[in-house]
Amino acid sequence: MSDPDRDIADAELHSFADDALSPERAAAVAAWLAAHPAETAAVAAWRAQNARLRAAYDAFATEPLSARLDPRRLAAARRRRTLGRAALLAAGLALFAIGFGTGRLLLPAQPTADAGRTLAVEAMSAHRVYVTEVRHPVEVPASEEAHLVAWLSRRLGQPLKVPDLTERGYRLIGGRLLPSNAQPAAHFMYEDAGKKRLTLYLRASSEPGEVAFRILEEAGFTAVYWLDRPFGYALIAEAPRDIALGLARAIHAQLEQ
Repeated sequence: MSDPDRDIADAELHSFADDALSPERAAAVAAWLAAHPAETAAVAAWRAQNARLRAAYDAFATEPLSARLDPRRLAAARRRRTLGRAALLAAGLALFAIGFGTGRLLLPAQPTADAGRTLAVEAMSAHRVYVTEVRHPVEVPASEEAHLVAWLSRRLGQPLKVPDLTERGYRLIGGRLLPSNAQPAAHFMYEDAGKKRLTLYLRASSEPGEVAFRILEEAGFTAVYWLDRPFGYALIAEAPRDIALGLARAIHAQLEQ
């Protein structure tokens, strides 16, 4: 991203991806990104990476403190330790030496992240980046829909079908290819008569199980996501959950035909 004429530093782009800028500065950076598609794609990738980290580790931040770590209980345990302390210390040092000598330490296993929620957070991030675009909202316009579908089907390794939402008041603007944890994802954008937009994000998924719609709400946006092999889907709309859920069900019904 070396552009001698630009006035937005890398550090500020990272702050924008982390939602750490003031509203005024965030608006200025968003306006600048509208004319720089390469940097826009990079910011989207950073936000997707942040989303994967949050999905994997947010649960630990809200876990209650274990009773084993209560200060009074720890103090009592220290008072009870006598001659066994030296033996336990020696055993601990021996285990550490074994782990260090083999080039690894034994750490607690991390829980598997909710694949559907990870998908929804990625989709929400992509939606927030591209939904405000004026000149470059999509990579391939709806006027080239046949090319768009063939291209994304080839990249995702499965035939795609673009849902028709005209009966719901939304027309297809187009779509683009996005990265998703080293695999490709498809991103379709729709717009209604009032210029309000929604997006459909999908990528390959091998998760088993029947279709179940789930909802994630954040900053005025509603994500309805579901897994239905061979893809996982996430619909993002600036709408109440009942409307977003109705749109998601309409999309799913078309895809099942």
